[in-house]
Amino acid sequence: DRARTAGAGDRSVTLYEAAFLSGGPRRVADVTLVAMARQRRLLLAHTGWATVVDPCGRDEMERSVIGAIGPEGQSPIAPVRDAAATAEPVRGIADRLVGAGLAVPDTAATTIADAVRQVRLAVPVVLALAVTALLLPVPADVPRHLVALWFALPLTLTLSCLALARAEVHPYARWASPAGQRLLVTLRAGGDGTGDDRAYLTSVAVHGVRAVGEPDLRAAFA
Repeated sequence: DRARTAGAGDRSVTLYEAAFLSGGPRRVADVTLVAMARQRRLLLAHTGWATVVDPCGRDEMERSVIGAIGPEGQSPIAPVRDAAATAEPVRGIADRLVGAGLAVPDTAATTIADAVRQVRLAVPVVLALAVTALLLPVPADVPRHLVALWFALPLTLTLSCLALARAEVHPYARWASPAGQRLLVTLRAGGDGTGDDRAYLTSVAVHGVRAVGEPDLRAAFA
């Protein structure tokens, strides 16, 4: 299987799985394109076009990329990335990682991110209401510091919720679960250390196309 293994503690993930945990479906498509380009089985021009050199994909992801390019063997890279990212092999990768506890279901990731975002928005809203209340006329027998205290409780509760969320689920990963994030920390710290080409592709899987060393190849994705 061309999807080589990147080791991390007592659990290993394939190159594609590492890419999914780091950047989701599009990252899987990107690392497939980079791997095929480095093996001279796919030409990625700096103009943003992909050309098939070897039409025989070595795994399901490569066959998805070749199929996305089309029968003419040439296509702009952007639609190829989009099509490969939504192909069945990527959904299979996601299902395996969720089953292993390394990735979060798409709905759960969205729910956590939305909840944290809403709590963050509550902070400036409470502050704005407090300032507005302090600027408005108040009865003479009501001290202004008491008005400020009325808003101190909701502000304290909101900030406490953000602190708890940061301690329990930070970073708010879009794809990786806490176990998956710990595995990615190991990969970021030094890859799997089993070969230059594998380490290179692991770096692209974890960090994205910005880790691509060849200027022309990096320009192809831009």
